[in-house]
Amino acid sequence: MSDFCGPTDCNRPGSSVHGISQVSFLIPECGILSKELKDLVMGFGPYYFVKGLPLYELITHEFINTFVKKGSCYALTYNTNIDEDNTVALLPNGKLILSLDKDTYEETGLQGRPSQYSGRKTMRFIVSIDLMDLSSNLDSKKYKRVSWAFKEKKPLKFDFLLAWHQTGAEGSTMMSYFSGYGIQEHQPKIALSTTPDLRCPVLRSGLLGGEPEAACSAHELFDWLGAVFSHADLNNEPYNFVSTYCCPQPSSVVAQASLCSVTGFLLPERICVLLEQLCRYFDEPKLAPWVTLSVQGFADSPVSWRESEHGFQKGGEHLYNFVIFNNRDYWLQMAVGADDDCPP
Repeated sequence: MSDFCGPTDCNRPGSSVHGISQVSFLIPECGILSKELKDLVMGFGPYYFVKGLPLYELITHEFINTFVKKGSCYALTYNTNIDEDNTVALLPNGKLILSLDKDTYEETGLQGRPSQYSGRKTMRFIVSIDLMDLSSNLDSKKYKRVSWAFKEKKPLKFDFLLAWHQTGAEGSTMMSYFSGYGIQEHQPKIALSTTPDLRCPVLRSGLLGGEPEAACSAHELFDWLGAVFSHADLNNEPYNFVSTYCCPQPSSVVAQASLCSVTGFLLPERICVLLEQLCRYFDEPKLAPWVTLSVQGFADSPVSWRESEHGFQKGGEHLYNFVIFNNRDYWLQMAVGADDDCPP
């Protein structure tokens, strides 16, 4: 996609990926980040880890009223594999998504649908529970059935990553709420670096497919960014047996480039603010021809884009990348694994 970069456009993909594990941005011809960008990076805020949390705790009236209805609450099972284990995700719209193996699914007695990755013999099921609807009538048969399933019939416990976004809310709220389970607060890991004499692909905003000797394509940029964010050696020396990859052509050398990566259980709302700041990067003249921002989701999340089922298969990818040009055009690249549904 190539178009004018505005805040509304920036928010669109940011609100579609819920379990974000890393955000990275690259700014050519930049040695020191602006105060605004550095403050945003340092202010991503905490996320939480709770070990052995009963799934029942996420469907209680108190939890729903405290967190789900008063902000955007995110939860994701930790250290679980979606192709082998039971996994759970809580989305900001109040949907609780469970990916369960056949035995667990049958033991809960809940209604769901076969996983689209089950193959000929269904061995995995997806259960979706609307917590907003569930909490509207605590005396309903539906609430009593779900409550009984998680509390008595098939009590399930998981290690969870949790995050909560509410304007003006105190971060200690979640700490105090789950204090009985030994909740831990974590800060995202931040990696800042400046790379001198970085060879970058030449891009033209109107040439998505590239043009020989004039501009590289969006696909070539995508591959190159993966190498840069992985800190791969791009010199293509004959003695390098790890990687023979090098920058696509045409290319140019920038004097320096700032690279920043933030890793953790990140809030999409924070990503959107960072993206909006990068969209304003060219409000004043800059030497950089473009900047990029890449966002990666968790490989073992049961959902990828919005509420689409996520399949691990070979890699578990679901990510998007923005390229913002100095003329305010932008490219938006979205990617998932080969067997996943296409992003919206």
